[in-house]
Amino acid sequence: MNSFYEKKEDEYQISTDPSKLDLRVIHKYLSEESYWANGIPFEKVKKSIEHSLCFGLYHQDEQVGFARLITDKTTFAYLADVFVLEKERGKGLSKLLMATIQSHPELLNLRGWLLRTKDAHGLYEQFGWAKLTEEQLQRFMIRFNPDVYKNKAAE
Repeated sequence: MNSFYEKKEDEYQISTDPSKLDLRVIHKYLSEESYWANGIPFEKVKKSIEHSLCFGLYHQDEQVGFARLITDKTTFAYLADVFVLEKERGKGLSKLLMATIQSHPELLNLRGWLLRTKDAHGLYEQFGWAKLTEEQLQRFMIRFNPDVYKNKAAE
């Protein structure tokens, strides 16, 4: 028996088994198509995956989506790098991915979740997410370097 969390629906499967992840697909999307990780080096993607709980979305063993969770599995999780490839969009797969993540047994009783998004608020709101209130914003701080992947010394 494996200790990986998996869910199947029709021809699609979501799994937390890291051996199934296609790093080339993930890196290509993040470095070339995403607005949040454009230009990210392959080694940084690989290392981020090694230190996260990852959810791969597959269609007949071909990776078509991904999400990465940075978490202690007890109190907090940061959701990052969520995507479904263009050719698979419009099929409800991002909803399937979110429902699967939020139903993972080790994540059911977390006190807090956080994510950043520019354009997917509607998706996340369907799963209980909300924009930070003004009071909450006053409690958060950020240290952010949007050009880090352009700096060769950072590699």
